[in-house]
Amino acid sequence: MRSRAGFTLMELVVVLALIAVAAALVAPAVGRTADGVMARAEVASVAAFLRGAREQAVTGQRTIQVSLERDAHSLLLRHAGRDGQEGAPTRRAFSALLRVDGTAIPAAIVFLPQGMSSGGRLTVETTGPRRYIVSVDPLTGRVTTQRAAP
Repeated sequence: MRSRAGFTLMELVVVLALIAVAAALVAPAVGRTADGVMARAEVASVAAFLRGAREQAVTGQRTIQVSLERDAHSLLLRHAGRDGQEGAPTRRAFSALLRVDGTAIPAAIVFLPQGMSSGGRLTVETTGPRRYIVSVDPLTGRVTTQRAAP
């Protein structure tokens, strides 16, 4: 009697076909998940920049102004120096894939040394149907983010 060792060619073809079908079903979901993670990271980065501006205003006891530069895809932080002269501005560039809309805010969000702000709201749209809102509370200067309903 011959012992049967190994697999037949037909068994190998069936297994490879099943693996190909599974990969075809899983690959698009993995891509969407990666895009979602990158989008949330960009939104969190914009919010962190605004929180940092508030922190600088409170700790440095000076007024900080953050304005949106749509054409340059960036946020620009300006502050007055100790002698009243404007210090060097800090720029936070964001991905060109993002569309940040600041029409709901004044020309700039101003953070005061007491922790308050002028308030404002940024709408951040990412690839796909993802829209986030970054809000700055005028009374407390608190920065929050939330996903907007589609």
